[in-house]
This record gives sequence, C-alpha cells and structure tokens, in this order.
Amino acid sequence: MIRELKTLTAIAQEGTFAAAAQKSGLTQAAVSAQMKRLEESLGISLFVRKGRTAALTPQGQAVLQQAYTLLALYRTLGEANTGAPVSTPVNIGAIASIQRSLLPDALARFHQAYPDCRTRVLPGLSMGLVNQVDAGELDMAAIIRPSFSLHSDLRWTTLAHEPYRLIVPTSIEGNDWRELLAREPFVRYDRTSFGGRQVDRFLRGQHCHVRELCEVDELDTIIQLVANGVGIALVPEVAALQPWPAAVRAIALDEHTFHRDVGLIHRASSQLSAPARALAQLICEAANPHY
Repeated sequence: MIRELKTLTAIAQEGTFAAAAQKSGLTQAAVSAQMKRLEESLGISLFVRKGRTAALTPQGQAVLQQAYTLLALYRTLGEANTGAPVSTPVNIGAIASIQRSLLPDALARFHQAYPDCRTRVLPGLSMGLVNQVDAGELDMAAIIRPSFSLHSDLRWTTLAHEPYRLIVPTSIEGNDWRELLAREPFVRYDRTSFGGRQVDRFLRGQHCHVRELCEVDELDTIIQLVANGVGIALVPEVAALQPWPAAVRAIALDEHTFHRDVGLIHRASSQLSAPARALAQLICEAANPHY
C-alpha cells in the first residue's frame, strides 16, 4: 500500500492523474489502477472527478493526512531503538547560512519541548529542497525564495531580506562598482542556485561584462576567496557571515541594490504534524522575536 499512498500524495500535489503519472514515472492507466485498488481496499471514494482535475472527497482529505504521517514513519523504519518511545519524526532541509544562524537555537528550543521527537536536517540547494518539500520527502525547508510561483499547496514565510553587496579586497581602491566589475577578476555565485541566478540577472540587466575567474556555491568560500585577493564578488549580506573579514570591504549598489529573501517553505499547517508545526513556529520566532 506504500506505493499507492505515494501516488495519492502525488495526485494531491499535482491536481490531476496525468500530472501525477508524469511526476511519478508511471502511465496514467497505472495511476488510475493504483487509486482504484486503494479505494477498494479502504472501502471509500477518495476522489470526485471534475473534468481533468481530481478533487479529494472529505474522506480522501482525511486519508491524505494519514498518508503523509505513514510515509514519514515508513522512511524511518529500522532507525528507532528497541523500546524507545514512538514519535513523529520531523525532516527539515536548510541552506548553509540558515544552518549556521537560525536553526541551532530553534532546534535547541524544539528538543526541550519535544524531548522524545527526532529531527533530521538535510543540507542542499534551494531548488532541490523545494522539490523535496513538494514531494513530501521533507516537512519544511529554509531556502532562498525562488523567482517562480510556488505550488498552491505550499506556504512561504520570509525569515530575512538580505541586500547584495559588491565585496572587494581592501587592497583594491575605488567605490565605482561598475568600473570595478569591468576591471577586476570576478568570483561568481553559482548560477545553479537561486541566489546565483539573481546575480546573473543583475549583471545582464546592468549590461556588466565581467572577467569570470571561478564559480562557487558556498558564500563563505566566495568571501574567503575575495579576502585572499582572488577577485571581487556580488554576494548577499548574510547576518550569519558578519562581520566581513578584515581583508574585505563591501560596496553598496545604492539605488541598484537587489535582495534575496530567505524563508521557510512547507505545506499547509493542516498537513503538518504537531511537532513539525511547532518547529516551523520556533524557526520563525528565531528570525523575528516578535513573530
């Protein structure tokens, strides 16, 4: 039944049997057959067909919530110690800067409140983490906000609004960022990340042609490369990475300043376990004490 439950969550996420089939690597006929078996096994109707869409019945909604819980427990089979209390695990994805800043305090407070609850933190790039939340593999993720619209099932809460700066070695003089970008070697924020795409759009929008030397994903590595005199870079001013190293100075982009939003993405609260809702709340409070 695990296979059928996974398909059920895919249909709920995608809205149609055809889209769920494409996402799951199945034929539409196979998806329909799985849902027919699941309905027959449970003795209830899960869907109301409306054109091409498949809307969950009230009973189907209840089964969906149970499916999320069962699938989360299924992923942890064999990991619990014999005799240990059974609790709902909470899986959270996070980009590196959040793991260094907001997450440790939030997790500490969470485990004080839920001493028997197990958490798992998975690192990753924002794009991959969005997909894992969407697939139900993660309860939530702290990521850079993507430029595209999120699925209607997903919720977004902004944790930080971070301005981009041009950082240069202190040995380099001048504050004209256009001149510096045209003249100095450039260390690029990896374009496969949401933050790196923002930098790429900014450079193209400002018609800046840079002499790219290397491309790196980790912000602290980029900052250290600049401190070592390798080149200059456009990076967000992240609280967890402040202050800048002594060998680095930051130049404001003034009216051309752009920002990255870092936030928490998760499903609707009704689809989260009580511990997962509590952890999401604590992360938001860590970012904004008045939340």
